[in-house]
Amino acid sequence: MSNIKMMSLGGLNENGKNIYTVNIDGNILIFDVGIKYASDNMYGVDYIIPDFTYLVQNKEKIVGVFISHAHYENMGALTELIKTIPDIKVYATNYTSKIIDIECKEENVSIKNLNVIKPYKKISFGSFSVFPFSVTHSAPESVGYAINTKDGAIIYMADFVIDPTMSGHYDMDLGKLAYIGKQGVLALMCESVFAEKKGFTSPRHKLDKFFRSVIDKNQGRIIFSLLSLHLHTIEEIFDALKGKKRKVVIMGKKLQLIINMAIKEGYLRVSPDLIGDLTNLRDEDSIVLVSNDREMPFYNLNRIVSGYDKFVTLRETDTVVFAEPSYDAYELTEVKLKNDIAIIGANIESVPRENSVRLHASSEDIMLIIKLFNPKYYIPIKGEYRYQVENGNLAFNVGMKKENILLKENGDVIHLIDGNLVDDFEHIDVNDILIDGKSINDVGELVLKDREMLGNNGVVLISATMDKKTKKILVGPEVLTRGFIYVKDNMDLIAEIKNKSEEIIKSNTNEKYADYTKIRNDIREDVGAMLYKKTESKPVILTVIQEV
Repeated sequence: MSNIKMMSLGGLNENGKNIYTVNIDGNILIFDVGIKYASDNMYGVDYIIPDFTYLVQNKEKIVGVFISHAHYENMGALTELIKTIPDIKVYATNYTSKIIDIECKEENVSIKNLNVIKPYKKISFGSFSVFPFSVTHSAPESVGYAINTKDGAIIYMADFVIDPTMSGHYDMDLGKLAYIGKQGVLALMCESVFAEKKGFTSPRHKLDKFFRSVIDKNQGRIIFSLLSLHLHTIEEIFDALKGKKRKVVIMGKKLQLIINMAIKEGYLRVSPDLIGDLTNLRDEDSIVLVSNDREMPFYNLNRIVSGYDKFVTLRETDTVVFAEPSYDAYELTEVKLKNDIAIIGANIESVPRENSVRLHASSEDIMLIIKLFNPKYYIPIKGEYRYQVENGNLAFNVGMKKENILLKENGDVIHLIDGNLVDDFEHIDVNDILIDGKSINDVGELVLKDREMLGNNGVVLISATMDKKTKKILVGPEVLTRGFIYVKDNMDLIAEIKNKSEEIIKSNTNEKYADYTKIRNDIREDVGAMLYKKTESKPVILTVIQEV
């Protein structure tokens, strides 16, 4: 029989950064490897990736990475993992593989072992196998995975909805899922993002009527803000334009690459006469597609609204459509952006509240999947902890034993021996890795704290020049401030900073020696205390002492 350990390195009690591992008799399978969007108070951080320390320590045991679909929350950190473990094997469907190729080229990463898989084609690994099956989501060829072990199947269900009207590259064969369930399911990992939403997701995720209404009632130029990897949304926009004599201008290299690839590979059917170019931006009735950037959502649209885009200038006659429901972490950013658009005078259209459900499983979708698979153990994944709890409640409502519903956090190990739970409370330390720009080095909490202080309170630079032999002050102390006070209105305070700094320098020097470390520390502590007492602000204080 099997010795199985399951664990999340990211994705539990959080939105994004999904990465789950299944260890079968010493063979490690990785399912998804995503990023998490940084919140507004994480100054300068572009996005967050999982900590790969555990995987590096056990890289000889890794069978491969199995990607469920091409969304950044599920595959956005793959390039970083490949940089860390270059020979790692990656398994993905054709569409997802094409997106991975685009990402690797953009990041200048060489992927050596990319294996294109097909749904319902078993991948054997000796004593166990992996069986991918199609699920319905907003990315074509999304899949779930059944890992067949001696003790039954382990099912990984990332993002899905149940919608029989979606077919082709978005199809989901419930009959095949039921057949897997009949063979015996040991454990089911199922998403929790919309577990609190009542009913089925379908048809609340459909936006075709909304897009048609927007296009019909707004005759001027329309700018759609969307996610480049939500191809189903892009398809709905193009479908709404059928029969219209409007030109679509695709802004941004990444979005153009994705749409061109999707058209070439047959994932997106678009009439060639719909696609325009930059010359059509001047047309009064053009349609402009602007994608949110991976690292900084709304960055491209915000650049247009702020007047920094060299191609598009927002006009009063324009309509800006937010084509995706808002992410929780970016509600404040979106509200501010909408306010700036309103000041310019342009019209704003947002997804109606009744349609503000992306293609994720709501309560009835989840309960139906649980009944189809009928697992022995149920593991809510993907989403904040309150969503995991509600997901567990849904499993209990359809008859699962409470002790078989396993609510875990990142790093908690689920241990199954011979098909039975062994509660040995094993835990692996996992962390967030904060990415700033192109750097793969963790930014760290201290750097964030400094950035917060700089952003909130500014910086004070105190400099002085001293004689190398006599240790007397030749120039200074001079005081420069940025983001702290307006100097011309606070000359008395600047003078106090100079006097205090001079006292500290003199008290820590003699004719032979100057304790520069103590000078810097004392200036930071004593001047900092004085400034807080007078201004209730704590600026970052930097001291530069040089000898000549």
